Amino acid sequence: MIAWLCAKVNTAPSPVIYGCAGLTLTPDERDFFTRTQPAGFILFKRNIANRTQVRALVAALYACLQHPFRFVLIDQEGGRVARLGPPEWPAWPAAGMFAAAVLDDAAQAQTACYDSNAAMARDLAELGITVNCTPVLDLRIPGAHDIIGDRAYGETPETVAMLAAEVIRAHLAEGVLPVIKHIPGHGRALADSHLSLPVVVTDRATLTATDFAPFRSLNAAPWAMTAHIVYTAIDAGQPATLSRAVIEGVIRSDIGFQGVLISDDLNMKALTGGLGKNGAACLAAGCDLALHCAGVLAEMLEIADALPHITPTSLARLEHSQTQRLTAQKVA
Repeated sequence: MIAWLCAKVNTAPSPVIYGCAGLTLTPDERDFFTRTQPAGFILFKRNIANRTQVRALVAALYACLQHPFRFVLIDQEGGRVARLGPPEWPAWPAAGMFAAAVLDDAAQAQTACYDSNAAMARDLAELGITVNCTPVLDLRIPGAHDIIGDRAYGETPETVAMLAAEVIRAHLAEGVLPVIKHIPGHGRALADSHLSLPVVVTDRATLTATDFAPFRSLNAAPWAMTAHIVYTAIDAGQPATLSRAVIEGVIRSDIGFQGVLISDDLNMKALTGGLGKNGAACLAAGCDLALHCAGVLAEMLEIADALPHITPTSLARLEHSQTQRLTAQKVA
């Protein structure tokens, strides 16, 4: 139905999510978003002051869109990754706290994880935010870089999948789409992909049994975000975000994820070669959407000039995810 409506009004989204610079839209941003019709937007702390301001900003972003999708994203994991925080919003616990609680009482830890995430998702829904980039399904692996650390829901695939399932269920019940990340697994990285390109040399059989396992268990999630990581056992030349071998061979096939696949931020230093080139390359590799977070208009113009039209397959995935969100909310 949405694909038909896009064709009817001759306005399909561009396959990209953009950030914006500040607390309100500038006239140039408003003109750019109206002209290019991104699939949605992402908010950061620079965009957040209080409830009234965020609601107004979200409404202004949606007002730019002529297509029927309404996706505003945020990273609100709890713990150290939280764009909304005190004094306006509560400080929600990190995933690692629930992982530790499993050792005492698994059922109680699951309940606490659900309740915390449901309350967090209600905060987002009240602002008009419809997509939350959580849960982290990466394993916490001793000796790896701490960029994941207590953002992980445990050290074993079973614990991570058990707790992350509660995160997904809680968000959907409140009408917010969760994003599983960083597919197919960031836990073994020895470097922070914000700063450099991590290379994982673990063999494929081990990766399949461990790192990939939580994603396979929760492959019905509506959205997923890629890892800017090279897995030498699968593609020694390209990080997952730019690798058709990883996206088609692992994410879509072995893991079985068929939802909306979004890249991690194109501005991260794990990627080299230019924003426009990488935006087009991640889509060519099999991502449905490219993600650009900085809110720098000159960079967004470069990306917009390089992107192809959205594919019918990606359009159908966006439509399905929007239906998932509305249906789950009604059932809850």
